[in-house]
Amino acid sequence: MESEIIVGLDIGTTKIACIVGRRNEFGKIEILGYGKAESIGVKRGVVANIENTVQSIKKAVEIAEEKSGVSIKYVNVGIAGQHIKSYQHRGNIMREDPDSEISTEEIDLLIHNMYKLNMSPGEEIIDVIAQEFIIDGEGGIREPVGMLGSTLEANFHIIIGQTAAAKNIYKCIKKAGLEMVDLILEPIASAEAVLSDEEKEAGVVLVDIGGGTTDIAIFQDHIIRHTAVIPFGGDVVTEDVKEGCTIIKKHAEELKVKFGSALASENRDDEVVAIPGLRGRSPKEITLKNLAFIIQARMEEIIEQVYFEIRNSGFEKKLIAGIVLTGGGAQLKHIDQLTEFTTGMDTRIGYPNEHLANDVSDEMAIPMYSTGIGLVIEGIKRFDYEKRKVGYKEEPTSDTPATDNGRSKTPKGESGSSRFIEIIKKWFDSDASA
Repeated sequence: MESEIIVGLDIGTTKIACIVGRRNEFGKIEILGYGKAESIGVKRGVVANIENTVQSIKKAVEIAEEKSGVSIKYVNVGIAGQHIKSYQHRGNIMREDPDSEISTEEIDLLIHNMYKLNMSPGEEIIDVIAQEFIIDGEGGIREPVGMLGSTLEANFHIIIGQTAAAKNIYKCIKKAGLEMVDLILEPIASAEAVLSDEEKEAGVVLVDIGGGTTDIAIFQDHIIRHTAVIPFGGDVVTEDVKEGCTIIKKHAEELKVKFGSALASENRDDEVVAIPGLRGRSPKEITLKNLAFIIQARMEEIIEQVYFEIRNSGFEKKLIAGIVLTGGGAQLKHIDQLTEFTTGMDTRIGYPNEHLANDVSDEMAIPMYSTGIGLVIEGIKRFDYEKRKVGYKEEPTSDTPATDNGRSKTPKGESGSSRFIEIIKKWFDSDASA
């Protein structure tokens, strides 16, 4: 059955990607259109300049609207940045009637209670993910609805972020004339796009190397066990190339993308590339081996930090499927070999074609778009959950074409993440009226 049209908005450090998609009748994701704009207001995954970010969002959305023929109003937005933390917590409720079936309302009550946990000043719970349920002491239950029991417990993966960072994202979305449906942790979105169910069961580390941050999500036995954000990505590699080769940033980025390698041993000594000189100066010659040495040094540092997070999670010995690298940084030559050498774990590059329909263009099925495509997939999952739970109402918008694309169906219920967005809306409204 076809799903509603869902839009994912990936606000990254180097690019802003807006992806429009829906699930087709075969359960695969169709990409109806996408737009990409240079991100000039985001630093290390966090909004640093609101006006610049708004302009980039508007540009990406306009291109996506043009390509897809869909008027975009509602978006699922990714959040990352070094301020993101996560931890595990267990919640429980005593049921009034042990002989009645467990309902979705009781599950929602458990999740809702998690949002009442005390946080440090300036921090807020962004998302609560139920991992597994325990009924009357019997654990390992995935779908408790319909079962009987007197006590209902659950282990939760709780994601915390800085209130100010989330408010700034929300402000940018509002100023761009859009509505935020959900705020989704980016590594979870990327995992939806590139990991298979078998990998999640066997145990796997998803490493999304972006421009400003490297995001990590560890899955084992279908459960998300650990998430982390490292405040380094492809941008620091570009900076190193710029400093090491004494060239301008634009040339450093081009050099990294076209000729860069994460393994210096894979390059011969006689491979040389010429960089145009500035303002009449003679061209500068750089050996590809030197370039690779610079890139390898920084990538080793990033991978070492990833490996620290893997050991820190306590699941190092339980990750049969090893590491899956995705994001723009995963397009660097020999990055998978360097990761294997550094960690001793099996490594593959993750392409977001695991759940895509066959007719998706090759330019979309690259690691760079994993997060954006994952936001569409996760958005569809969350929409379906709300629809099953409470039904939905149709809200035709006046400025959309008179087609199925012109309708935006909004669930009536309120999920945990939506509840967080409601809190931001109140702050935003009080700021505006102040």
